[in-house]
Amino acid sequence: MDYKKVSRYVVLGVLFFLPVTFLLFLYPATHNYTPLDIVNESVLDLQQFSSDSEEQILLKDHITVLGFFGNTPLNKATTASNLKELVYDKFKGFKRFQIVIVMPEGTEAAVQKLKAEISGYEDLRFWHFIFGESSNIQKLFFSLKSKIELSESLDTDHVFIVDKDLNQRGRIDDRTDNELEKKRSVYGLNSYDCIEVAEIKNKMSEDMRILFTEYRQKRKGEFNSDTRRASDLKETATN
Repeated sequence: MDYKKVSRYVVLGVLFFLPVTFLLFLYPATHNYTPLDIVNESVLDLQQFSSDSEEQILLKDHITVLGFFGNTPLNKATTASNLKELVYDKFKGFKRFQIVIVMPEGTEAAVQKLKAEISGYEDLRFWHFIFGESSNIQKLFFSLKSKIELSESLDTDHVFIVDKDLNQRGRIDDRTDNELEKKRSVYGLNSYDCIEVAEIKNKMSEDMRILFTEYRQKRKGEFNSDTRRASDLKETATN
């Protein structure tokens, strides 16, 4: 028996079947991952707002990062820059993705200065500023689930993820592994602080990736996992 020839065939067989086996292990995981939680439903759409372009900007049928920059948008330059570099630049190629920043009427000139500051002559066609009355801005904000409040200037450094069906997405349970082991009380993540770079890079980017994966699998007919809602957690807690 030619042991060298046999060993060569064994090595070739292992090299061929090992990647196949690895993919077979991955296959079930790609169809049973945990989708991004729905933390709130029925977010108001944007019919009451005008945009900085000719088209009407709506949340419906888009995956939206929604923010509020208030009466002094130039004071939000750091917030805007972090959002552009860590979120917009990363996801602007994904289908139906947009960033929408809500502004009070009368801030149009200041918004143009902010856009010039953050764009660097790059493409911002998926980043929209919309303008409306203070009362409509507050109504829109109150339709979101949030532990933070708008300032008197109608701004915040936090942004929100809204899906194509006007559901607010986030994390029902944002506890760390250490907190889970210690059985700390459940707390969620409904918005993302753009000043906290680590939160945007490690949490928001991951959550956006999961949401895009969900919609990609739905288009392919491969999505078979129910998205968890905040109401589900309440029902579980009472049972």
